[in-house]
Amino acid sequence: MHGAGNDFIVLNGIDQDLSDIRPEQWQRLAHRQFGIGADQILLVEKSTRSDADFRYRIFNADGGEVEQCGNGSRCFVRFIQDQGLSNKNPLRVEVAHTILTLRSHSDGQVEVNMGAPIFEHSQIPFDAKGLSSLQEFHETLFALHLKKPAPHDSWIGVVSMGNPHAVQVVGDINSAPVLEEGPSIESHVAFPKRVNAAYMQILNRNEIQLRVYERGAGETLACGTGACAAVVSGIRRGLLHSPVQVHTRGGDLTIAWEGIINDIIQPVIMTGPAVTVFEGETTI
Repeated sequence: MHGAGNDFIVLNGIDQDLSDIRPEQWQRLAHRQFGIGADQILLVEKSTRSDADFRYRIFNADGGEVEQCGNGSRCFVRFIQDQGLSNKNPLRVEVAHTILTLRSHSDGQVEVNMGAPIFEHSQIPFDAKGLSSLQEFHETLFALHLKKPAPHDSWIGVVSMGNPHAVQVVGDINSAPVLEEGPSIESHVAFPKRVNAAYMQILNRNEIQLRVYERGAGETLACGTGACAAVVSGIRRGLLHSPVQVHTRGGDLTIAWEGIINDIIQPVIMTGPAVTVFEGETTI
């Protein structure tokens, strides 16, 4: 399946027990030459909570399990419907640390309540010790000292959508040093659990272009949580206004966020496509 080009292997872990799959087996499945090929693998399981309909787990192409995946959540909804596992709409689904509410629209788009963004450094997690900072409207930016492609300071906004993101604004998305600089940001010491490196070019207050270097996967054609994080950071910097259309290399997403109202951080709403490419069986 894919959501705006961000592609997934989606496995039914309800009718079969796949809980003992090892990281190297996930790696083999995700390998584009020696396996099926995917950015991430989604494992659909029965919920462990009474307030959720299902649970799903997310494994990156490197075999590591991660907390959240926005494009994957939309594919999850389509999978549940296509496999006849439920006809409920909306669905409530359990992921690593929260419950997501997912709604399918008649036009094929899927809307996801991604929950509230997280700014508390300890929860991201992010260690700003020793980093220079700069206040821009409501957002505090930080300078990462990087070695590639050349020694320079990259001012980033830091936010978690259940997984950590470092967001930069660039003048030209096509020449942004995503592949050269992304790995250095991903593994920067300030992010103890690594981080997704997002690069956004602002076209106008309601439209951006976005590229993301994802931890454990490299650059993907789209990143749903990255789109949410970029829009949240842009709004906090006073550069964007909700809703925002996000153009990725794989397709378009719409992100809406109303900010902080009466000291309550509002949830981020993401809407976008989810497409089944093929179905089949494989031996693990």
